[in-house]
Amino acid sequence: MFSRIFKSLSIRLGKTTREELTVRACIEKGMKVGKDCHGLAGSTIDYAHCWLIEIGDNVTFAPQVYLLAHDASTKRYLDYTKIAKIRIEDNAFIGARAIIMPGVTVGKNAIVAAGSVVTKSVPEGYVVGGNPARTIIETEEYIKKHNSKILNAAVYDEQWTIGGNITSEMRKKTALELDNKVGYVK
Repeated sequence: MFSRIFKSLSIRLGKTTREELTVRACIEKGMKVGKDCHGLAGSTIDYAHCWLIEIGDNVTFAPQVYLLAHDASTKRYLDYTKIAKIRIEDNAFIGARAIIMPGVTVGKNAIVAAGSVVTKSVPEGYVVGGNPARTIIETEEYIKKHNSKILNAAVYDEQWTIGGNITSEMRKKTALELDNKVGYVK
């Protein structure tokens, strides 16, 4: 927890974190990253094969995503390691602790659920999840479903986050309101 707070403080104070240095090093080695990507510094990137990774514009990575452009499971038996490109196209969202394996393309506007192991490409505009990841629903349908749920759910603004200076009273209120329910925060 403290490392996240210090990392957040470092960013706000204009200092470069170790994670940001890792991203820069991968870009210098040939990894391609588009505009307005978020959370990549909190991911584990296959530095040994980072030039095989391409990330589009407006991509969001939740914490602890793994991008693996190699698979060494063949090394012991064949004396070769499998390598392949990873492409994450525009407007994709990759959930916390998801693993993207070599040869995978995550299509535009796709969502990868937290904890998924993605071994096959994700079609544009779909949500996938599981181990191995499987198609669950179209992204557009998923968003419509949650848009209608927001109408009857507890909804909170930016003040209700750690970055928004949430108070202990606000945390208690949220915990009570969300007992066995889902809410939404801006």
